[in-house]
Amino acid sequence: MLLETRQIRKMISSYVGENKIFAQQYLAGELEIEFNPQGTLAERIRAGGAGVPAFFTKTGVGTMIAEGKEEREFNGEKYIMERGLVADLAIVHAWKGDTEGNLVYRKTARNFNPMMATAGKVTVAEVENLVEPGNINPDHIITPGIFVQRIVHVPDAEKRIEQRTTRKRSDAATPAGTGEEV
Repeated sequence: MLLETRQIRKMISSYVGENKIFAQQYLAGELEIEFNPQGTLAERIRAGGAGVPAFFTKTGVGTMIAEGKEEREFNGEKYIMERGLVADLAIVHAWKGDTEGNLVYRKTARNFNPMMATAGKVTVAEVENLVEPGNINPDHIITPGIFVQRIVHVPDAEKRIEQRTTRKRSDAATPAGTGEEV
């Protein structure tokens, strides 16, 4: 939606998918892109949220990713400096949250959402199951409410898959030749 309304000037991404609007804007020179290896991107977000302004990594040394970046040698190996990322606005999605902003994520939503919540100057949490404070076991809270400034209740959140690719399993994957898929 933000791409459709042309509210994004620059994307820092590890993968941009098959988004036609993104491709059109990028090819027209209307959108800037900075690619990062996924682990480096995750660490840049984590560092920004932890207040770490920069760190050194071997990932990208000797490639286009290293162009224009400070390089140093540690223990005889080359590293490049990556800067921590802090976002003006972080939008995260949680499976459950309370009205104080404490969040619980499920499955792969734990990959980037917790880090992104800490790296936003303002963090907006989309929450599927909104409950009152005290209704989440404290041991289950992944993002404490101190990092969340706004909550949007989305009880019927659409779960999109970019491109679903499935195939019928081979006979080797069926139990005892029953013809039923595993």
